[in-house]
Amino acid sequence: MYDQPALEKKLDNDTIKIAASGVQVYYGEAHAIKDVNVQIQDKTVTAFIGPSGCGKSTFLRTLNRMNDTIDICRVEGKILLDGEDIYDPRVDPVQLRAKVGMVFQKPNPFPKSIYDNVAYGPRIHGLAKNKADLDEIVEKALRRGAIWNEVKDRLHAPGTGLSGGQQQRLCIARAVATEPEVLLMDEPCSALDPIATSQVEELIDELRTNYSVVIVTHSMQQAARVSQKTAFFHLGNLVEFGDTSQIFTNPKDPRTESYITGRIG
Repeated sequence: MYDQPALEKKLDNDTIKIAASGVQVYYGEAHAIKDVNVQIQDKTVTAFIGPSGCGKSTFLRTLNRMNDTIDICRVEGKILLDGEDIYDPRVDPVQLRAKVGMVFQKPNPFPKSIYDNVAYGPRIHGLAKNKADLDEIVEKALRRGAIWNEVKDRLHAPGTGLSGGQQQRLCIARAVATEPEVLLMDEPCSALDPIATSQVEELIDELRTNYSVVIVTHSMQQAARVSQKTAFFHLGNLVEFGDTSQIFTNPKDPRTESYITGRIG
């Protein structure tokens, strides 16, 4: 199974944002993730690719303990964020999810105004002292979500009234409003048309200057366009992990090559 090559082990530890070792995930008796070891760098886009049902979304959800919400799910192994174990019993999952934001496959704005969608997280985490503070946080997040210019004159209109692509950028703005350090994206463009997809991809490229971004995508073209690192999952195993250019042009494992050339998947 995949073991970090020597080069990965020599990475300057300051650049490693998340380090997972020996991660196993079970849904009841089903063994969904098998002994995954991976180091995810800061200020980098890392893509998880692989056939449907291979475990990439399941593993993504271990990184902010979203699997805690599933009764039959059990996670073993270690996941360190900045050297601290996120599964330590003293870690509050709500606080963790403020640091590790998530954007889902289908845009899911709250049934609230555009402003309140973005203000929700900062309010519950007490990040604003007053209304002026909150206004500033909301504007900054909407700018980071590359949607400010489109919505600045209708902040009190419902978020659900936006187009699909705008809703997804609103959800990204909502995720970054709590000043996370990591942004997880689970197939964020699969429900979008090509133009909206292109806008979100450009945004992902901008976001990596401030965040470590991890994206699950079923589109190999998208992985090649937006990521610097790629992990290939197959049947619950992390088969191969490395620079995106190397994974796509010179994969080391025959299973990776078979997937990329379309023979499996």
